[in-house]
Amino acid sequence: MSDSITLDKHRFLKFLTELGTVDSLSDVKGKLTLLIDIMHREKKDLYGIFHTDNPDDGVILPGDYLKGEIEQILDTKTIERTRYYINRLIQGISKVKTNDVNDINLNRWKEYDSILTDSLWILPKRDSSGSHSSWYWGNFIPQIPRQLMLRYTKKNDLVVDPFAGSGTTLLECQHLERNGIGVELNKDIAEKTGTIIRQEEHGYDGIKAVIEIGDSAKIDFHLLLQKHGFRSAQLLLLHPPYHDIIPFSNDPRDLSAQAGLETFLDLFGKVIDNTYDILDTKRYLAVVIGDKYFKGEWIPLGFYIMQEVLKRKYTLKSIVVKNFEDTLGKRNQKELWRYRALAGGFYIFKHEYIFLFQK
Repeated sequence: MSDSITLDKHRFLKFLTELGTVDSLSDVKGKLTLLIDIMHREKKDLYGIFHTDNPDDGVILPGDYLKGEIEQILDTKTIERTRYYINRLIQGISKVKTNDVNDINLNRWKEYDSILTDSLWILPKRDSSGSHSSWYWGNFIPQIPRQLMLRYTKKNDLVVDPFAGSGTTLLECQHLERNGIGVELNKDIAEKTGTIIRQEEHGYDGIKAVIEIGDSAKIDFHLLLQKHGFRSAQLLLLHPPYHDIIPFSNDPRDLSAQAGLETFLDLFGKVIDNTYDILDTKRYLAVVIGDKYFKGEWIPLGFYIMQEVLKRKYTLKSIVVKNFEDTLGKRNQKELWRYRALAGGFYIFKHEYIFLFQK
């Protein structure tokens, strides 16, 4: 039962409230069993709960959520525990409980089974819906910014992406009704991304998603935000180049063009410094990064990046390990890379990191 169910909110709350006063456990379970039968359309709606003449009185619930809550009550062994779960269901329908950084209703937290909370993300394939595509060599999958925005932003919040690239973050901002500002060093990439974003604007009235050409280590982010009507950001989301694995340009300001690891980290640190003041206190910064090999040595690039951020008054909240099964560089070369791993004594990269920090 995954379809949504429309209930008459007032009648359902009255039913639950009265049910909470019943002293007989068997009577409570009998009424709830009948309610499930009505949900399955096997019985007439004697309670008048599953239809409403006034749309303002209606509440829409996922069928699985409602069924699961009722079944949990049916599994109870004492009337005290039964009343506890009944009251929890009443709270879930009548009150919204959120925190300061997202729109998740904690009174109905079971509805959010699509939001990941584990530190290992197994995402089998890239979401290519809407304007998302893999035309840009080095973009990340849309599921990453989507998950982060659902957890760490509210609708109409501002997300800033200092390495905008093909605009994956900005497109997800539009889809989730968040505002997004991206900065991209490469003029040609920025212009193409801007065209894609503008094509996606239809249907997202009031939501701003823009890309600007510039160097995120030096651009005046305060002026940039003011230009688009914002005072601060609620999430910083960074997906920088993985040093020189993919050479995006010869521009000396490009992270991928840095000759050594130290200059790469120093330049990345300047981006962190330059964005620090625009992020609201207690809000979050996320960095998506992977490691690299160099002359037969595993370079823990992700953890070097983590240390750079920790130097800047951020607190580390989580380290997520995300799988990836295919890259442009290794596509159709699985057997070759397996041979190289066996011959060279190393393991093939199958993961990257999402470091989550709080200001």
